[in-house]
Amino acid sequence: MECKISLEQLAESQHGQVKYASAFVDEHIEDIYIADGHLHIKHNSPNGNEAIIERVGRLVERFSKGDFGFKENILFEHKVDTPYEGDIIAELVERKAIKILEPGLFIFREPFSSLMRFFDYSFVTKIAKRFEGMQEEHYPAVIHAETLNKTNHFTSFPEHIHFLTHLREDLDVIESFSQSIREAGGWNKDHTLELDRNMPKPSFTMNPSTCYHCYEGLQDETLEGEGIVVTAIAKCHRFESKNHSDFGRLLDFSMREIIFVGKPDFVKENRLKSIEYLKELAVEWNVDSMMEIANDPFFTNDFQVKASFQRNQEMKYELRLTIPHVKKSIACSSVNFHSNTFGNAFNIKMGKRNAVTGCVGFGIERWAFAFLAQYGLDEQQWPKAFREQYHAWQEKAL
Repeated sequence: MECKISLEQLAESQHGQVKYASAFVDEHIEDIYIADGHLHIKHNSPNGNEAIIERVGRLVERFSKGDFGFKENILFEHKVDTPYEGDIIAELVERKAIKILEPGLFIFREPFSSLMRFFDYSFVTKIAKRFEGMQEEHYPAVIHAETLNKTNHFTSFPEHIHFLTHLREDLDVIESFSQSIREAGGWNKDHTLELDRNMPKPSFTMNPSTCYHCYEGLQDETLEGEGIVVTAIAKCHRFESKNHSDFGRLLDFSMREIIFVGKPDFVKENRLKSIEYLKELAVEWNVDSMMEIANDPFFTNDFQVKASFQRNQEMKYELRLTIPHVKKSIACSSVNFHSNTFGNAFNIKMGKRNAVTGCVGFGIERWAFAFLAQYGLDEQQWPKAFREQYHAWQEKAL
């Protein structure tokens, strides 16, 4: 079945966010696309077209409330006539440099895996180490649900969460499960798991964002001086439904962050520095890019309030790199200011007041995909500065 929903009451700049959110309205959706001012949805839902149209209509209503507009606010632009316009993912698959297990879940091989390590090395040496007193930390890939609750992730981005659980510590349950798999001839996705009976309610989820562990680690502490700068890289996980078929939108990805925790001026000044460092790097590597004011794709009913507040207060900037083949851009880095949201949630003190926080994020796979989407795999076509730095790093890495 296919249904279509008019988007005429929305600004064109909102169409992409509605398309993104609509992937979550029904688990039987097979494809979503925008054409002629309408959202087209192909599905095999037993609920029929009417239920799909009603649910998407609720999203359209949510996005259309108020004078929001999603006007572009470009802070920086570096236009480059890059040499490559091919389908880089198809080329990487053909060369067996990546293996797609399913949409959004990849195995990365050489040379892509080396490029990922080089990008991370560069973000640490070229940006993170420019902040005085920077400390490096290492975080787990899972996070306690109670910690995630303090970040308001459950109420802002519930659709992204990967919950973790396990078989109950019960010999009968464990043996029965094992025997049922054996009798079925092995695991398959249709195998019935009685979660309430066989598995406890989850206490952990996969970590959706690197910086959350930083705040968890500082809970109930009082910081000295003006504040601290921490950098870490972590595997992050976000379920994004059919959106995983979009370029660069992964189920499992590597996120390097530089995190600022401290007094307001300390965090704001370092955030401004990080913006300048990002702009310098985009020019140095000669990537076709732009930086703009942005908002997170909040999913809940108070979307307009949260997104509008983010934009009006300029709490989120994104550095977007162009993908010539699809004639779009993707966010590869973000610069965020959280005010005292996390300082309050985790009782992180600066003297008698709660700390404020901010962070800079680098999507490692996205940077590598976007760079290759502009310059291809022929290193002779790469910008001279990037090529020289990459080769110098390779010599050190061997």
